[in-house]
Amino acid sequence: MSTPTVDTAPLKRQRRNRIYLQLTCVTISLFMLVPIYLISLAALSTRESLNEFPLSLIPNNISFDTLNAFLSSTGIFGALGNSIIVGIGTVLVSAVIGIPGGYALARFAFPGKDPYQLFLLFTRALPIVVLSVPLAKLFLTANIYDTTYGVILLHTSLALPTTILISASVFLSVPVDVEEAARIFGCGPFGAFARVVMPMALPGLAAASIFTFVMSWNEVLGASILTLDHRTLPAQVLTSLSDSPLAYRFAGGFALVIPSIIFIAFMRRYLTNMWGSTIR
Repeated sequence: MSTPTVDTAPLKRQRRNRIYLQLTCVTISLFMLVPIYLISLAALSTRESLNEFPLSLIPNNISFDTLNAFLSSTGIFGALGNSIIVGIGTVLVSAVIGIPGGYALARFAFPGKDPYQLFLLFTRALPIVVLSVPLAKLFLTANIYDTTYGVILLHTSLALPTTILISASVFLSVPVDVEEAARIFGCGPFGAFARVVMPMALPGLAAASIFTFVMSWNEVLGASILTLDHRTLPAQVLTSLSDSPLAYRFAGGFALVIPSIIFIAFMRRYLTNMWGSTIR
């Protein structure tokens, strides 16, 4: 009696797909990490090391002189504080407005729902340079020109469409039955939302907050146009380092990257929980 042969082709194909997926993830990670590494290497190197040819890709002479000189420049620490205030304020205001909006899109049907979502996407298609002059005139009229909360309003308007759409997709993944069960057991609409829906949607909302913070931190054109004495760090770097030596430019890029990495590292555990729940 002959033993039956086992078809191992699906298993091999699955293993091959996993290898391709891992290679893709590694390639994307290297694509993002290599520029950060090169900027960090240049910012923490001496000027003599930067002038060497060929440049060494391994740090052999670490120096904080250029970075200290950049951080001690006039207006840098104030701009750093403004960027932190604007970034956190944008995240909070976008969450307060965008999360209820996303929940409404996910849970309720109303006329014009699909065109409204398309309209949200269209608002991101309009470049901010087109709105620069009207925005400056509006902010001058409203007496909020050259203020941090004026920049918060601008960044919130830029991030709000994405926050609403991401929140809506996150709330769609939360089963309606769980929310209805909470209301059966005595929770009101707000109680069911706060006690049941929000904890389950928190990882996805953390992803939306990361996008909002990074967008606010990196935005430079609007902050440069709408501020003079209360500029954010990217706007300050753009104006002060245009004629600076190359070493100071690398130090400015390094100072721009690090706070975003710290914020993402802080929010990473929520994303890890989301991926873990998806895998399970």
